[in-house]
Amino acid sequence: MTATTTTTHLDTNRRHDFVLLFDVQDGNPNGDPDAGNTPRVDPESMQGLVTDVSLKRKVRDWIDVGRGTEARFKIYVQRESYLTDTRGRVFDAHAEEDDKPTPATARQWMCQEFYDIRTFGAVMGMRENNAGQVRGPIQLTFARSIDPITQLDMSIARVALERGERPGGAESTDEVTAPTHGTFGRKTIVPYGLYRAHGFFVPSFAEQNGFDSDDLALFWTALQMMWDLDRSASRGLTGCRGLYIFSHDSKLGNAPAHKLFERITIPGVGVPRAFSDYAVAIDEADMPEGVTLTRLGE
Repeated sequence: MTATTTTTHLDTNRRHDFVLLFDVQDGNPNGDPDAGNTPRVDPESMQGLVTDVSLKRKVRDWIDVGRGTEARFKIYVQRESYLTDTRGRVFDAHAEEDDKPTPATARQWMCQEFYDIRTFGAVMGMRENNAGQVRGPIQLTFARSIDPITQLDMSIARVALERGERPGGAESTDEVTAPTHGTFGRKTIVPYGLYRAHGFFVPSFAEQNGFDSDDLALFWTALQMMWDLDRSASRGLTGCRGLYIFSHDSKLGNAPAHKLFERITIPGVGVPRAFSDYAVAIDEADMPEGVTLTRLGE
């Protein structure tokens, strides 16, 4: 079968396996805090890595800005927030209907309130406000660059001075005794990298969580648009370069995911500096029966 423009990829009764391509130019797509926030790499192959947690954070932030005030689209995992307090607000809102809910009941409340819980799942089986555990229908792998990346470590300087000091430590505005240079720091960037991640949608978990076709459509849009919300000098120029969704007629799937992923090949080029350096090849001949390919983000 060939690529389609139908809504097959929005059907939550089907299994979907997908490939996400995104690139970065002169930026750091995902710093490693254990390595001075340098871009993550596979130490053996020197291919760049971006964690699934980083990708899901971008999805959460994009949806939070665009839909976060709506009833079903709140985001549970927020920056600098206490999850117990967040659950507590939901429990308090439902106190009149059930002031001592079972974990199963509380689990339904949380899925109804929070987009990221019914999408990615959550562990909420804590002593306080126990809402059990949710397995999300959408899971992502680490993203890996097609070619090895180069980590360029550069010095940066702030020319503005913080304050001057007199000899002996007393404060002064005397330019003669004030420092004549600013603060030095470092920034590590990737000149260019094309990254590939894989993802999976499991219909049975979607049914349990109340995840519907509107939720799925929003997720596909987020994967394409979330990069524009995360702009910064350290991120460089990042963006979606392709989203390829293999949709199955069956809930259990009509073909193994890895076999479908192998149909998308991207030969390495050695020293890439732009997406145009790559040739993305998609084998659509003799597609397994019951499998449809949808292309987005190209």
